[in-house]
Amino acid sequence: MSSTKCEYIDTQSAWDTCLGLLNRESMVAVDLEANSLYVYREQVCLIQLSIPGNDFIVDPLADIDLSEFGALLANDAIEKVFHACEYDLMLLKRDYDWDLRNLFDTMWAARILGYKHMGLAWFLREFYDVEVSKKYQKANWGARPLTPELLAYAQGDTHHLLALRGALAAHLEEAGKTVEAQEIFVHQCAVRLPDQDFSPDGFWSIKGARALTPQQQSVLKALYVFRDEEARRRNQPAFKVLNNEALTGMATALPKTKKELSTVRGIGPRNNDRYGSRLLEILRDAPKGPAPERPKRKKRPEPGVTDRFERLSNWRRDRALARGVESDVILSRETLWDIARGNPNCLDDLARIPGIGPCRLGLHGEAILGELA
Repeated sequence: MSSTKCEYIDTQSAWDTCLGLLNRESMVAVDLEANSLYVYREQVCLIQLSIPGNDFIVDPLADIDLSEFGALLANDAIEKVFHACEYDLMLLKRDYDWDLRNLFDTMWAARILGYKHMGLAWFLREFYDVEVSKKYQKANWGARPLTPELLAYAQGDTHHLLALRGALAAHLEEAGKTVEAQEIFVHQCAVRLPDQDFSPDGFWSIKGARALTPQQQSVLKALYVFRDEEARRRNQPAFKVLNNEALTGMATALPKTKKELSTVRGIGPRNNDRYGSRLLEILRDAPKGPAPERPKRKKRPEPGVTDRFERLSNWRRDRALARGVESDVILSRETLWDIARGNPNCLDDLARIPGIGPCRLGLHGEAILGELA
């Protein structure tokens, strides 16, 4: 992938030296690898960093105090360059409570410029004639030791990122979109953590759950809870214990023996041997319990709010088509709802809506007020 030497950082002394080099730079390329396909709750397993002439792969699973990296991320004087930062910033916030300031996201820069391809592999091929294999996309980054091939793959995620940032920044400047991009980057740094706590009522989101009988829904809920308990115990993603198709299949067929259980799609001999007895207990006992209550419907917006949202959505779509970008480059769907609910009638009121910065207020403010009038 690269002729630049990549240093693997798994000791405190090596990290301290690396950190000293990073803090001298005006920009640092950053990427993360996590293990979401292999554990119940994913964690940051690698932090890839690049500065001119140096690539580093930091092992956060080693005995290293990474707290100073949080200070670097929050340092306004150092620009942090990511490609598609949203998931990475969520992990950094959730696992370390770190906030990031001074971001440049090459994926968002490309979106603002109207590129249709967003994957880093496409940009590496088009800009630098570098082919990236998809072989390691689903690798277990929490396993140790990591092979030289995996480390080389990880290095490639940041090695060209500073050069790509320079090229896209020049295009943004030529297009007069630099200020707009900076405003979007600031908005991307405001991370909102999703609620990831397990809820037994989460089974309602499984496809087909609402079409089942109340008795079958009781079974599905009990199976859903069992799957989560087993996933926690085995430290595996829930889908690797039993997939949704197996849960709904059992709830629908209500098998009474292991032989009948084996006919349910998604069970298979291995799961039948491992979980069969417990599953049959659930299938026997769960129908005796009370039927689960259907979740209350979210309160629908008032007709005036919905009407304003639809008009704003149509305006956003037309503006995006005229510019040759995706609709959320103009404004996010969340921001449209905030505007529709707030119904501002002047630029000052519109400026108070989250997601509307000075640049986009200047670009779209009058048009938005016209749609609301």
